[in-house]
Amino acid sequence: MQKVIDLFYKFLGVIMVLLLAAMVAMVFGNVTLRYGFNSGLLVSEELSRYCFVWLTFVGAVLTFHEHSHMGIESLVQRFGRRGRMLCMAVSNIIIMGCSGVFFWGALTQFDINATMFAPVTGLSLAWVYGIGLFTGAACFLIAAVRLIQVLTGTVSDEEIARFAGEDGTVAEVV
Repeated sequence: MQKVIDLFYKFLGVIMVLLLAAMVAMVFGNVTLRYGFNSGLLVSEELSRYCFVWLTFVGAVLTFHEHSHMGIESLVQRFGRRGRMLCMAVSNIIIMGCSGVFFWGALTQFDINATMFAPVTGLSLAWVYGIGLFTGAACFLIAAVRLIQVLTGTVSDEEIARFAGEDGTVAEVV
């Protein structure tokens, strides 16, 4: 099961690389056309903007999985194992609440976006902003798994150290 999960996150990384490459190609091509040939492609402006939206939301999931979001690590590092686990549980509950609200908002907005279309490509905006459904659900699931690990006591010392911002090094905490 862990191999499937690792493959999924590698797949997200590949998607991010492809989105960034597409953005670079479209923006560079459009700049070249504008300055070199006094023309441009409107579709590249719109699609690069949509790639940026997807890149941001897919990146948020990958970053959350890797514990790379900003945190108040200076406070958490002062606690022992029990205090860190309590902070981890509380933060995951808060994240689950925020992710749930985000998912619900994206779901509520989905029907509205499905009836609206991009001005140049004619693409349904559900394809653009529907990524919020994925991000809300994925962050909720990641936080739920972490909360279950904390509550069952199966969270590893390495995971707690990463949560406290100790870069994977396990500190001796009393």
